[in-house]
This record gives sequence, C-alpha cells and structure tokens, in this order.
Amino acid sequence: MPNYTVTIATGNQWFAGTDDYVYITLVGSEKCSERTLLDKPLYNDFERGAVDSYDVRVGEDLGDIVLVKIEKKKYWMQDDWYCRYVTVKTPDGDYVEFPCFRWLVDDKEVVLRDGRGTFLPQDDKTSLVKQHRQKELDTRRKTIRWKEWQPGIPMSIDSNKHRDLPRDIQFDSEKGVDFILNYSKAIENLCVNRFMHMFQSSWSDFGDFEKIFVRIKNTISEYVMQHWKEDFMFGYQFLNGCNPVLIRKCTKLPDTFPVTHEMVSVSLEREMTLEQEMEAGNLYIVDFEILEGISANCTDPQTVQYLAAPICLLYKGVQNKILPIAIQLGQNPDKNPIFLPTDGQYDWLLAKIWVRSADFQYHQNVTHLLRTHLITEVFAIAMFRQLPAVHPVFKLLIPHIRFTIAINTKAREQLICEHGIFDKANATGGGGHVQLIQKATKDLTFRSLCFPDAIKSRGVDSEEDLPTYFYRDDGYKVWDATKSFVSDVVSIYYNSDERVREDEEIQAFVKDACSFGMQDFDHCEFPKSLKSLDELIEYLTVVIFTASAQHAAVNFGQYDWCSWIPNAPSTMRKPPPQEKGLANVNTIIETLPDRGRSSWHLGAVWALSQYQENELYLGMYPDEHFIEKPVKAAMEKFRKKLSEITGFIKGRNEGKKLPYYNMSPDKIPNSVAV
Repeated sequence: MPNYTVTIATGNQWFAGTDDYVYITLVGSEKCSERTLLDKPLYNDFERGAVDSYDVRVGEDLGDIVLVKIEKKKYWMQDDWYCRYVTVKTPDGDYVEFPCFRWLVDDKEVVLRDGRGTFLPQDDKTSLVKQHRQKELDTRRKTIRWKEWQPGIPMSIDSNKHRDLPRDIQFDSEKGVDFILNYSKAIENLCVNRFMHMFQSSWSDFGDFEKIFVRIKNTISEYVMQHWKEDFMFGYQFLNGCNPVLIRKCTKLPDTFPVTHEMVSVSLEREMTLEQEMEAGNLYIVDFEILEGISANCTDPQTVQYLAAPICLLYKGVQNKILPIAIQLGQNPDKNPIFLPTDGQYDWLLAKIWVRSADFQYHQNVTHLLRTHLITEVFAIAMFRQLPAVHPVFKLLIPHIRFTIAINTKAREQLICEHGIFDKANATGGGGHVQLIQKATKDLTFRSLCFPDAIKSRGVDSEEDLPTYFYRDDGYKVWDATKSFVSDVVSIYYNSDERVREDEEIQAFVKDACSFGMQDFDHCEFPKSLKSLDELIEYLTVVIFTASAQHAAVNFGQYDWCSWIPNAPSTMRKPPPQEKGLANVNTIIETLPDRGRSSWHLGAVWALSQYQENELYLGMYPDEHFIEKPVKAAMEKFRKKLSEITGFIKGRNEGKKLPYYNMSPDKIPNSVAV
C-alpha cells in the first residue's frame, strides 16, 4: 500500500497554532486520497512554530501530486491557524512542496498548488489546475472589493474596520497598531501629558518648547533644535528632510510671484543679475499653490486655525548651499508682501515658519498618505483580486504589500476619519485633508511614481548642479538595485514581450489598478495594459519602490525633523502676516501650536516614526513563496547589492552633523506597514 509522508509547518506569529481538527486530501494526476485526519495521539500538534509529520496511506498510486486540500474543523471553539507550508514525500522518495503562508479561519479549507514551478496562466494545460486557479480568484474577489472612501481619490478596500478585513491581510496583533493606544502611550512616554490640561494655552517662549522636547531628542532632532532659525537649515530640508520631493529648478518666476533683482541682490553671490542666476541654473523654487483654498481646521470653535499657500525662492550660493532669498505667503501678490532676509529678524523668521507649516501639511497628506499609503493599497487590492498565489508576480509582490491594507484601514478608522486623531492637532484636519488629497490626485500620474522620471521632471537630476541631494543620490541607487532584481526574477518566467501580452492575469491586474483603483481618471495615465517585458519590469519596480524605499524616505524621518515643533508646526493660530514690521517673539509664539496640540503633534511624529516589531527590511524574504533556485539566486544578488549601498551610505555619513540614512536599505522596510 503506497505511503505518503506529509509535513506541515505552523507559523511563528502570535496565536498561529490551533487545537482544531486538521484534515488533508492529496489530489494526484490519477486519483485523490481519502480525507485524512492529521493527529498524533497524546501529542499537542500544530503548535506555534511547530513542524509536524504524518503518514498518509492510500489504496493505490495517486500519480503526480498536483494539489493538497487542507481543512480545519472546530474542536471546541473557533481557533484560527496559520499554515506556512506543506510538503509531501511520495513513495518514490520525491518531495513536493506546497507553499501556503495564510490563515485558516472558521471551518474553512484551502487548496494549495504544487510549488515546484511558478506558473503563468497560459502554461496551465489541465482543467484541474485551471479550475483551481479560477476558484481562488473568485473567492478572493468576493472578500476583497473596491470601495470609494472619498470621491476623487484612489479607491480603497471595502471594509470599515480592521477586524472586518480578511484574516490574511490583517495585522498579526491589532493592538500593536492601535493609533489611539499608541499615541496615548507616546504622549505618556514623552512626558508631555502634564501639558494636556492646559490644552489651549500658549507657550511662553521658544525655550519653553524644550520642556516637551527633552525626552525625544536624538542626533538630528537636537541639531534641528539648535539650528532651526538658520537659512541653511531651512533650505537643506527641501533636499534631505521629511519632504524632499518639492524643490524644483526655477527657469521662470510665476506671474504671481513678482520678485525683482533689486529685492534680492544682496543675497546673490556671483555678481550676476537675478535673470542671469536663473539662466545659470542657480535658482530653485517651492510653490505650495495646491494649498490655496483648502479649508482650515474648524473642529474646535474655541481655536481658529489657519493655512497658507506660500511660494519660496531658493538660491544656490558659491558654496552650493541652498538658501531662501524670497518668500510670499499667499498666491495673490496684491495681498501678500514678499519677505526677504533683509527684513526684520522676526518678520523673516515668521515667514519661514509659515513655509515649514505648509510643507508639513503637504508632506503628511500628499507625499506620505496619498503617494505611498493609498497608492500602494491600490496595487495591493488589484494584486489580490487578479493574481493567484501561483503567479510569479504575486509571489514577487506579496512581501511588499504586507500589512498595507491593514494600516490604511486602521488609519481610516481612527486617524483620518471624521473627529479622528488627525483633527486634534493639524490645520488640515476637519476635512481639509480630504480636499488636499483630492486636488493632489489630479496631479498624480504613473510617471510621477517612477523615481528617475520624478527627479528629472523637477530639473534636479544633476549631481553637479545640486551636489548634496542625498535623497536623490541614494534613491537612484536603490531604484536601480530594485529594478535589476525585478528584471532578474521576471526574466525567469517571461522570455519575450509576447509572453507578457498573453498573460491575461497580469493584464487584468494592471487594468484593475487603473480602471478601478485609480477610477480611470483621465489625468492619471496609469497603463491599462502592458505590451513588453520592459514595461512589466518598470511597473513592478514602481510598486516595490513606492512601498519600500519611497515610504521609508518620507516616513521615518518625521521623528528627526518634526519633533522640534517650531520647525514643523502642525497648525497655526494666527493668519499669515500681510504687512512687514509687525512680528516679534510674542507674535510668533501666539501663532505656533498651543500646548495641547503640540503634545498631540509630538505623539504623532514619534509613533509614526517607529518601526514595527519583527520588521522585515528590503531584501528579506523569510516566507518562501518562491522555491525555485534561480529566484533564490536573484534574491541573494539583490541582498548583496543592497548591502553595498548600505555600506556606501554609512561611510558617507561618518562624521556628518546631519547624516542622511532614510534611503539606506537597512532602514527600508519591505512594505508600508506604519
């Protein structure tokens, strides 16, 4: 009588084990086995982290084992179980591996495909495996559906609460990502809760902010506190701060920004006119026009809050430092004077603070939320709906969308919902954030997600012109390494453009992301189909880079750059000045966030900058969805290249007062999970 040995691995995460009954059915090319209970008398099997083996006896040879069906039935109460993989040893001594890496909940079953090969849909020839492929997708589409959270922005998952998500895309422990719990914990740990009872009172002076800053300072944040008033620190942040995505070469001044040579001549260092400096490529600009008309937060009727839409002109001096030389705090020049470094000390400082506050609003809502979190969720939903687990692109992308749908759902549930945490401290709370994301979505194109294209479109791609733009330099390295890795893996399964065009599942994935995820917005220019291997490689590189490197670059530096509140005010309590000569220390203090909102702000930037427990960084793939040796070789090559980049960045940072490490691969998580 033929004997098959079945080995099953249970996950290592919390609550992965089960006491429920587990059954297996082996599906061969010739016959199926009987449904067999997997149980060892007097032995507690399927414990967390366990690897258990069982003998399955059958009446006759089953042929090639193509599928295995795992069923879980309640023992005394429902007990979810996480299965990592199943291996089957045949009577001939061959091993067949069936990757799983999913939860079995309730009295459900899962049917696993032979993992010895990774198959494109056109490669499946038998009706058995074709049916399995289609059934898996049909099941997923019933539980993972599109929903419009707000009109005019990318679509999200159809689930109002984290606990309602399918178990496979939930966090292992919801408690670890409870925003209310984590923010409250942060406020307590930072010893700022003693200021909460004085919620609406102002600080006394700049030094007063240090009272809530002491517990969280680090190398960069302390340097920011000491130098935040300096023009160099102000300009440097547009290159390597939290939001290094807005600075662009200025080739023509906006009509709404009438800066003249006479205004700024004292700031120019080359004995050239303003026009000549512009032609020489020494002028840069940051324009927050998108903030014009956005409603300021009015959820608290006792505290009026304000937003501005400033324009800032930056100058590259002879020492290659980027310095501000003119600031206008609104888009209408008739109502907004142009502030200059030659103005009064506090006029100029207050103008810079208004720009920093506008930058904070844009960063939080557009750079961070829209262009990493929400976009990655679009790719994730489309992937689950259109790619079966056996598809190579599913296996390639699954580590890079880990927990993204979960964190976004939790954010919509607690953070950016009506009366959520975002409303407590931010000038764009109370609905302004939705307006801003809606406006920014109109500028969101697929090409703007391609890192090299985004850099080039702003005219900042030349290291010779802009030599200290580490976000750009490190980003190029990580982009190239990621693209090379994607190319290595994809080329194993696609050897021609025709193979890409014939893959109906990859075409459905791309179309779903555009037609549903991006709602077919005319402006977005997301592809609806892929016609070549190069297009596929670029598309997948965008997905992985956005979810990993880009998110890391704009998320984990919040602690460094935003914890000193005058450098990144989350809200402003007085309107932007429309006259010069009126600002003083008291004016600025009364404009900056009050004690309570400062405390919420600190809790937010601290919590958002923390890595997940058991974080998986770029290149780490402990779940072996791929078992093919060529893919494992590509992964090892990728890790080696990432290690070289990490070493280069570490060497460059040595001795720097302002090290830049947000694009260092050893600090880039695989996915958007916080």
